[in-house]
Amino acid sequence: MKIAVIGANGQLGSDVVRAFEETGDDVRGLVHSDIEISDIDSVRQALRAANPDLVVNTSAMHHVERCEERPENAFLVNGVGARNLAQATQELNAVLIHVSTDYVFDGSKRKPYVEDDAPLPLNVYGNTKLAGEYFVRSLNPKHYVLRTSAIYGKNPCRAKGGLNFVELMLRLAHERGKVRVVNSEVVTPTPTVDLAKQIVALSRHDCYGLCHATAEGSCSWYEFAKEIFELTSTQVQLEVAEANEFPAKVPRPTYSVLENQALKSASVNVFRNWREGLRDYLAAKPTRMATLA
Repeated sequence: MKIAVIGANGQLGSDVVRAFEETGDDVRGLVHSDIEISDIDSVRQALRAANPDLVVNTSAMHHVERCEERPENAFLVNGVGARNLAQATQELNAVLIHVSTDYVFDGSKRKPYVEDDAPLPLNVYGNTKLAGEYFVRSLNPKHYVLRTSAIYGKNPCRAKGGLNFVELMLRLAHERGKVRVVNSEVVTPTPTVDLAKQIVALSRHDCYGLCHATAEGSCSWYEFAKEIFELTSTQVQLEVAEANEFPAKVPRPTYSVLENQALKSASVNVFRNWREGLRDYLAAKPTRMATLA
């Protein structure tokens, strides 16, 4: 199968490229210098040259504060960009897998969201990603829209200064010896390698539509940090931060847990519990773990 991965040098995109290469697919990774998704002519030119059977879009403007400051730019990338990809893949009769976010919900439900729940974004990022979902779903029938949550991977996350939550916690523990983390926000930490495996699994099926795609289970950010420190035997004083101790510049959902109902109904869910994914992520870095322990 010929695969084009957009955002191939990103935290998720790099793992998606690797996962498809491991299955023997013909993979072409596209980065910003190869394709400008907010420009329909650039999208058509790049995808016609690649002539893929499947396009995976991992690119986005996902720095939440920056989206709030530049809503027009955010909509161009997250909304219009998704529309352009949907149009171009429909013209090529290619499948589009488009990665979206748990931030399309406001977090007020307090139990896992399913695909049928009504979205209600709290910020520009969530609204523009929701617009992108609707464009994809309306323009290319052969689509998967995957909402995910709290992803982390070994490739640097450029929008967050190069550090994912796991790496940030370990660095703070090493530098300060004490870390305070909120216990009032609940997520599902999802390794990018696991999401990439789910994307590969979906590429072998035609159960198109909207799917929630996260690791199993959930935890607060405090519980996530606690597990990180326990698995790495890191000596640190971990404390619960007050809910308003680190005031966010932009409203965010305090509950972002998704239930993979559509994947399970189609018998294609390959996700494992978030603790297993974290254990494997940390085990792949034995030298660093020994240094920080």
